[in-house]
Amino acid sequence: MADSDVKKYDISMVRPPILHNQIVLRGHHLSPQSRSKVKNALRTLHSLEIMAVNTYRFQITQTDDALNRELIAAMCNEMTHVQDFTVKLYEYGLTPSLFRWAWWLVGFGIGFGSRLLGKKAILKTGIFVETKAVHHYAELLNAAEWDDPTRHVIEKDQADEDGHIQTWSRLLSETA
Repeated sequence: MADSDVKKYDISMVRPPILHNQIVLRGHHLSPQSRSKVKNALRTLHSLEIMAVNTYRFQITQTDDALNRELIAAMCNEMTHVQDFTVKLYEYGLTPSLFRWAWWLVGFGIGFGSRLLGKKAILKTGIFVETKAVHHYAELLNAAEWDDPTRHVIEKDQADEDGHIQTWSRLLSETA
């Protein structure tokens, strides 16, 4: 994601508001092929965000420091992303994957495993996972025919992931 793309979204807002009139039934005009692409992309985004929530959830310790504060904020932000894609799935008349629980377990493993390895491992894991997420978002933005409001949500969430990379990179440089 280019810096100009990140700057058009306010990534300081951890949980953007959603107005009642923004909930809209979507996708009725889509062909079966296009609908399938939307379904696969939204389910992928939803599942990966469940993983991200648990990665951060299980990295948080009881230490009173900047890292924990940022992990809590990142977890909250990722929970918002899960909500974003849950809403979009239902707006399109779709449902989350039955196998999303597996992504919960993957997030637990990544989060708890990196926590056991210490602060640098947590930060390096965050940078690695979020870098993969930014690239995955780019692929999924091109994988389906999105309406403007849905594209905006996906781009905003991608910008948030890029913001997490910046935060983890800054904290890692301060730790070294």
